[in-house]
Amino acid sequence: MKTWLITGCSTGFGRSLAQAVLAHGDQAVITARNVEQIKDLAEAAPGRALALPLDVTDPGQVRAAVITAQERFGGIDVLVNNAGIGYFAAIEESTDEEIRRIFDINVFGLSDVIRAVLPGMRARRSGTIVNFSSIGGLRAFPAVGYYAATKFAVEGLTDSLRQEVAPLGISTLLVEPGPFRTDWAGRSAHETLPEREIADYADTAGAQRAAFRADTGKEPGDPHSAARAIITALAADTHPQRLLLGAPAYSMAIEQLESMLAEIRANEALTKSADFDAPAA
Repeated sequence: MKTWLITGCSTGFGRSLAQAVLAHGDQAVITARNVEQIKDLAEAAPGRALALPLDVTDPGQVRAAVITAQERFGGIDVLVNNAGIGYFAAIEESTDEEIRRIFDINVFGLSDVIRAVLPGMRARRSGTIVNFSSIGGLRAFPAVGYYAATKFAVEGLTDSLRQEVAPLGISTLLVEPGPFRTDWAGRSAHETLPEREIADYADTAGAQRAAFRADTGKEPGDPHSAARAIITALAADTHPQRLLLGAPAYSMAIEQLESMLAEIRANEALTKSADFDAPAA
């Protein structure tokens, strides 16, 4: 029986994953900013589930949640950093407040939880850290530049973390979902105020923002199926380092990577000309 600590369990992937973990027979520390929204999950599995308040931007709450989880279950086997928000705005339309808010939650909050959990995992020489990125961590789109920036940061942080902790018996998994019915583009995402919208971006950021909102509740991805896929991936003898979720994420990732590879190869001579003693391109 493994013990999971999952952030952002009030809705979406976090809630679905908490349900799947408990149905699988494991123990789960289920967290959310408003603990009242997750008490039903804990009550459905008495003895194996613990609901705790956790705002990942509050270092005191982060430390308290990790300590309580370790005291209750003896340690954390799987940390899932799922808590996150979206923000729809062109780069120029974005406000300092919203930019800092999304980085505080999606990057710095995630980092704080990792650093709080790692000492226990290092002591046991075992554990897995699952970080939710996005297809937006591989490929950016108009209107979500700062969201993509946070997910690109999560990708880089996780790649470095993997290399640092692998010799200590700790593994990592990057989860990269495409469009899912998680309310990511609904109430969970802020957007620029109408008075800040810039007409020049109406056909790019404006159109994409409207498309995201229009598709809310119609996305092809099923959060419950995604939760089962994550559990299956982690059960493998050697689990993947990254897990794309959903057919759209797969096709978008392949398209992006093939495009990047073609451009890199097309500029091979110019790239190599930047070295000392290299022939001019």
